[in-house]
Amino acid sequence: MIKPRFLAAVGALGILGAGLTACATGFQADVSRFQAQLPAPQGQTFAVVADDPSLAGGIEFGQYAELVSGEMARLGYVPGTPANADLIVRFDYDVDNGRERVRSTGAGFRDPFYDPWYRYRSGSFVPRGYWGYGFSDPWLSNSRIDSYTVYTSEIDLDIDDRRTGERLFEGTAKAVSPSDNLQYLVPNLVDAMFTGFPGNSGETVRISIKPEEQ
Repeated sequence: MIKPRFLAAVGALGILGAGLTACATGFQADVSRFQAQLPAPQGQTFAVVADDPSLAGGIEFGQYAELVSGEMARLGYVPGTPANADLIVRFDYDVDNGRERVRSTGAGFRDPFYDPWYRYRSGSFVPRGYWGYGFSDPWLSNSRIDSYTVYTSEIDLDIDDRRTGERLFEGTAKAVSPSDNLQYLVPNLVDAMFTGFPGNSGETVRISIKPEEQ
């Protein structure tokens, strides 16, 4: 029978590996989209507005709104004004304050079952101390544990029928990245949102986002 402590150790090791992979490949966006009778592009007009009133009229918001507008125009919709557009595209974006993660640097792996760090009792192993992250981690040889910060970014895109107020589309794109640079994050998340747009209603897909250029 697999011991709980062993499962916990393996789980933690998996987290370390996932952190390494994330750092090596940049980040990926999870895109969720829902639609209800969103009309196919046939010359309908649209206008992009800030879902958060505090962003309305901002230069930065205007820059990102242009990205959304460009994607809508590429699909075949026609830019209009909020006062007379057929479709109102409500757009919002955000990035959190980040959280710490740990990763292992270096290579090597050794079996702790045959390491003096463990002692045996009644056919099972019992650690001499609490298992945890550190420079003497028994699961990794010639390695070091470093901490780093990751940030969760998100954009929200809703499309309403201006005349009826009916919600026609809802979409969210989220990503975890070592960057909190909105000028990098938002354009990539917009790309992810409009990849395969409008998608299958109720489906969440993972779309690769390129790493930030150094």
